[in-house]
This record gives sequence, structure tokens and C-alpha cells, in this order.
Amino acid sequence: MNPDDKNLSAQDQVDIRYMKMALELARKGCGHTNPNPMVGAVIVKDGKVIARGYHHKCGQGHAEVEAFRDAGDADVTGATIYVTLEPCSHYGKTPPCADLIVSKKVGRVVVGALDPNPLVAGRGINKIKAAGIEVKTGVLAQESIKLNEIFMHYIVHKQPYVLFKSAVSLDGKIATRTGDSQWISCEESRAQVQQLRNQYMAIMVGSNTAIQDNPRLTCRLPGGANPIRIVVDSQLRIPLDLTMVQTAREVPTIAACLKGADPEKVKALEAAGVQVMQLDEKDGHVDLQQLCTQLGQQGIDSILLEGGGTIADVAFRSGIVNKVQIYAAPMIIGGTDAKTCVGGLGAAALGEAVHLHDMSVCRVGTDLCITAYTDREA
Repeated sequence: MNPDDKNLSAQDQVDIRYMKMALELARKGCGHTNPNPMVGAVIVKDGKVIARGYHHKCGQGHAEVEAFRDAGDADVTGATIYVTLEPCSHYGKTPPCADLIVSKKVGRVVVGALDPNPLVAGRGINKIKAAGIEVKTGVLAQESIKLNEIFMHYIVHKQPYVLFKSAVSLDGKIATRTGDSQWISCEESRAQVQQLRNQYMAIMVGSNTAIQDNPRLTCRLPGGANPIRIVVDSQLRIPLDLTMVQTAREVPTIAACLKGADPEKVKALEAAGVQVMQLDEKDGHVDLQQLCTQLGQQGIDSILLEGGGTIADVAFRSGIVNKVQIYAAPMIIGGTDAKTCVGGLGAAALGEAVHLHDMSVCRVGTDLCITAYTDREA
């Protein structure tokens, strides 16, 4: 349903208004529900909102459960419940929400997007309909899908959704020829990146960035969740006194290297709390597709790729990137030797370039934030 459609009925307009409210509630779970989706629910009766709820954290009550709990002793019989994602019909860490909705004897259920999870796949809606309850689907579906693009990808492909993020000058440089890069992006952009670190389950850099910058790669938001740190280090070059190694027992840290790595180095890193993953070689580097498959098997649903040009080049050539977010600052750095955000040889012909779509641009402080998607299947 398109909210800009001039031919919407009065009921459609009402449904959109309450679904927007449910979507705002869903966003409150950002960074805490992984690998579950962000879901919001609103219960309306006699034209009034009588309860609200959202999925707070993986393992805790789903949005519908929270909404009915919020309703307390209020009579929800015959009410309408607005849910941004199809109610689940299977037993997981919590009982099926479709059964709960039926038991509450609501009169109508309005759903945003259908759930791509094969365990659900329309079964929740069918169960509710079979109980004689009216169901309406597709209300602000695209907004719900966009909100849960990580979940939608992971639940189907069992591999993490990868966002490549970089801060560049208007001429595409990530540092001067001497390596000076702090700070290209403005304070507002850097604050937004902290939100991304809170949202994405893992953060990935290459060994060059890890060794040269010695970053912590943590989330600095109050109450924010630290991402799992991943260093792609083919030859296992990272030193034991690296900050990430020294704090590996505080923040989960993974070193991805090639098979046959120095066993003494592996032992020392593991003793420090680092998980070492030894993987196959592809084009002289760690096979990132294999890495993503294994990370997905560990329940890691998303990766914020923040490394330099080398890891970015390998990631794009490996085809693991789903989304690109570039913060372009109002400056020109120049210089043949100044590094760009994607290194390597690059495309020999334009037809070999990574083509992006659904590009959008917005202002963040003094910067432009450019977001686009790759052709990788979502």
C-alpha cells in the first residue's frame, strides 16, 4: 500500500497512521534484537490506542506479547492489532504469536510485511484467518522490509548482511598522502557511525587497518552494544599487544586467516581470548564467502565493513557487500598517492564495475551521506 496514493480509502488512511506508529516502536529495538527482526505492535479499539509494544531483545517477548501485556486488564475483544511483521506461527524461544492473537479474540489484524522465514511463510496469517479473524496485509510493507533488511537477508541466505561504510573527501580520498585521516567526516557523521556499530552485530577490518590504526572498534553510545570484532588477516600478522587482542575477553574478537597459520601464533591469540578461524585461500586472500558462511553459522547476521582500501577491494570482488554508505566531506585532498576507499587494480572496463542502485543522498552535518545497494541478491 502506497501512502502517497490519492485514492486511499478512509480506512486505508487510518491503517497507515497506526502502522507508522508501530514502525516507530519497532525502531526502538535497533541493535538489540539481532538476529531477530525489529517489530512493533499497536492495539486499537473504538478509535483509541489502548496498548503498544515492541520486541526489545532477542529471547524476550515479541511485539504482540508486549502489546497485550501493555493492555493489562483492558478488554481487547474485537480490537484491531497492527503488527509490522507477520506474527510467528512456530515455537522458538517464545510461543507462537499467532496463537496468542487468536486466544485474545481480537477482531482484526493488520500486518505490514510478510515474514520470509520458511518456518512462518504465511502460516501465521493463515492460522489467524482460520479462526475467523479479518486479516489485512501489505500496509507499509516496503517500510517494514527496509527496516528489517538485515533480517530479511539473513533468514533466507544464512549469511551476514554486509554494509560497506567509508568517509571520503569529495575527490574520493580516505587520507592524505602522508596518511592523515582524522577527521575527514564531521562530528555528526561520526555519531551516526556509532549508531551503525550499535545496529550491526559485527564489525570487520583488514590487518593493515588493525596494525596501523590499532582501533578499539567499540560502540561509544551510552548503553550501546559492542559489535563482534573481525580482523581479516591472511598471514596472521596482528601483534599480541594490539588493543583488540588485549581486550578480546571483554569484546568478542575473531581473527580470520589462511589455513596452515603459525600454530604458535594461533595458540597465543586463542590464549588471549581471540577466536581464530582458518580458512581457504582465494586470489591470494582469505575466502570471504567461506568466512561469511561460517559467521552465519555462528548466528552473526550482519557486518559493518569499516576497513581500508585493501579489504574493501577483496570484499567487493568476493561479492559479499549488500549495501554501501559513503560520507562525503566538503574538502578536496588530491594527490596520486593519497588512498581511496577501494583499492586494488580496479575494473578494467566500466562493465566490470560494481553497479549500485536505489541510491539516496541526505545531509549529515556538513557532509553528504550517500547510500546505495549492490546487485547482490537481497
